[in-house]
Amino acid sequence: MPILRADQDTIRTNAPNLHMCHEGLGMSEVTAMEPSAAAYAAEIDRKGYTVIEHYISPEQLELGRAFINQQAASHDHEYFAIHGIEALGGSLIAGLALSQPFKETLTELYRLQTGREPAVTEQIFPVIRCLQGRSGLKQSHFYHFDATAVTALLPLYIPTEGEHCGDLIIFPSVRRIRFNALRNVIEKAVLHNTASQKLVAFAVRRGWLKPIRLKLEPGNLYLFSGYRSLHANDECDPAMLRATALFHFGNPHHESLVARHLLGTNKRKAKLDHNGLKPVN
Repeated sequence: MPILRADQDTIRTNAPNLHMCHEGLGMSEVTAMEPSAAAYAAEIDRKGYTVIEHYISPEQLELGRAFINQQAASHDHEYFAIHGIEALGGSLIAGLALSQPFKETLTELYRLQTGREPAVTEQIFPVIRCLQGRSGLKQSHFYHFDATAVTALLPLYIPTEGEHCGDLIIFPSVRRIRFNALRNVIEKAVLHNTASQKLVAFAVRRGWLKPIRLKLEPGNLYLFSGYRSLHANDECDPAMLRATALFHFGNPHHESLVARHLLGTNKRKAKLDHNGLKPVN
């Protein structure tokens, strides 16, 4: 199945709710020249990531930035993150997360990486992260594995001046997909603790470890295996804004009570269920 691009002709600039946002953001047909999901999966396996250039149009990028600007002002131009489709309702990001062709693409990548089908109820879990101000500095070099096999990153604002522009840092294929939830929990406990993260960050800064560093371009879509790859972002100048949308899909432990109880911190903080939705009271 080919990777499908966002269709600028069908997007609505004012989607007041999730239903209209879902209708408003479709995906266009793709020419025969478009690489297949298999080609992208092979590139992820080979070099740790792949890039779809100009995934969204300039008009869509400006629409996404307008949402970021509004949110940045309401957070006093300090760090913030927004988790889940409902919290992002009416935005470009929610529209992408609700796009069925986009989900089918991520589903195919999940199949190719794991050899299995994702959970029937699984949805794309979108997150917006905005690094700005002094609090944004605390969000750098936080090395981690994602809960999902497929991670798609869409930059909206990326600094272009100065030494620290929030580059994406990846150690690709550090581990394999684990279908044993307990083993996954143990691995994360070893590598997600403060001491381990500081040690990796120190080794990267000293040049002892040499990960992949990606200079992100707004409007491109970056695909990688967040589950297998240890990754983080570099520091971002506190006077600048770094805003990215992340789309997580394909949790190998979606049905595991162990993983749900011991992991999923971001969802718990946002008071979301394991599908990334607000629980029904």
